[in-house]
Amino acid sequence: MTGPKASFRRIVWPLAVAETLLWAGFYYLFPALLPAWERDFAWSKAEIAGALTLALLISAILAPIAGRQIDHGRGRPLFIAAALLGAGWLVLLSQVTQLWQFYAVWAGLGVAMAGCLYEPCFAILTRTMGSQARQAITLVTLVAGFAGTVAFPTSAGLEAAFGWRVTAQVFAGVIIAVALPLLIYALSRPLPDDPAPPEPEAANTGETVRALRTLTFWFLGLAFAMMALNHGAILAHMLPLLAERGVTGEAAVLAASMIGPMQVAGRLGVLAVQKYVSPATIAATALIAMALASAVLLGAHAVPGLLVLFVLFQGAGNGVMSITRPVIVADLLGRRKYGVVAGMLAMPFLGLFALAPGLAGVIWIWGGYDTVLMITLAAGIVGAVALLLAVRFRPNAASGG
Repeated sequence: MTGPKASFRRIVWPLAVAETLLWAGFYYLFPALLPAWERDFAWSKAEIAGALTLALLISAILAPIAGRQIDHGRGRPLFIAAALLGAGWLVLLSQVTQLWQFYAVWAGLGVAMAGCLYEPCFAILTRTMGSQARQAITLVTLVAGFAGTVAFPTSAGLEAAFGWRVTAQVFAGVIIAVALPLLIYALSRPLPDDPAPPEPEAANTGETVRALRTLTFWFLGLAFAMMALNHGAILAHMLPLLAERGVTGEAAVLAASMIGPMQVAGRLGVLAVQKYVSPATIAATALIAMALASAVLLGAHAVPGLLVLFVLFQGAGNGVMSITRPVIVADLLGRRKYGVVAGMLAMPFLGLFALAPGLAGVIWIWGGYDTVLMITLAAGIVGAVALLLAVRFRPNAASGG
């Protein structure tokens, strides 16, 4: 059977489940286990958070390279190898005893992230699904929105029963036993009716340079970076941040686990309104929602019920941004050389996402989590303004086309 339904069953659904497990193991495991590492090692919060910063910086640096490999038709082996590499690093994570070992492992995980998380997945779907790419990306992000819901309670239960080292090994085993076969099934065979054949090695430079010369590219980069700063700072410090505001351990785990369902709820909301509202307007609204999440959490000491609004705004806002980012890039900058252009735009996004955990740790030492929340609030507002400016200066509008 060929056609859109067959492609979704054979490519998109397996990728969606695999992405859920990859995000749970390679990213969400870090904030879920951060309190355990603080307890077991004589390392500061900033020192621990710096390892995630290193991982995400490496992922940001390698993002354009991964995008270029996908443009040249080498996305399948890249994706599968990165997932296998990441599982191996999780096994090594369970053995660390020194801070330098901890950093080395997360550096390796940063390499794996560059090859198998959202950016390369979206690039592959954009190339292989043609007019169905938007629906495919929507489905993947809807399912993978539950990655945090998988990671936080599972990690909490496993860590309490067996310790964090066994927890890391279990996540590695799940990736090898479940995610890797799904990736092989989805990506190892020829893809039907591939609308974007591999492009010549030398064809990327001119298109990339043209994109870099537009104000739209730079405003998009700023908007995505502000989104990353907001969500990266809050997510990496979610459990200690909530603990500082008097939220009990069980309630904090529940709140962190509900970010994922709220991401899915936000994405479903996009499906309901996308015919009537432009992707850029939807995304700007999502950034304002993320700013409001920081604002309401500032008052969570006095009004505990605001925790519910925080989870709603933060989860839905991030979920909407995740689903609209690739659509906005394609709409404003075109689909030609999407992999490398999206990879270039991923650098400021992943760069700030990388710096956010460590930066938040340093700011916490200086001014506490209230100051962190003030910065994430401002980041959401700046991001929304930058996104609207990106639309204002889009290349066809600037040229009168």
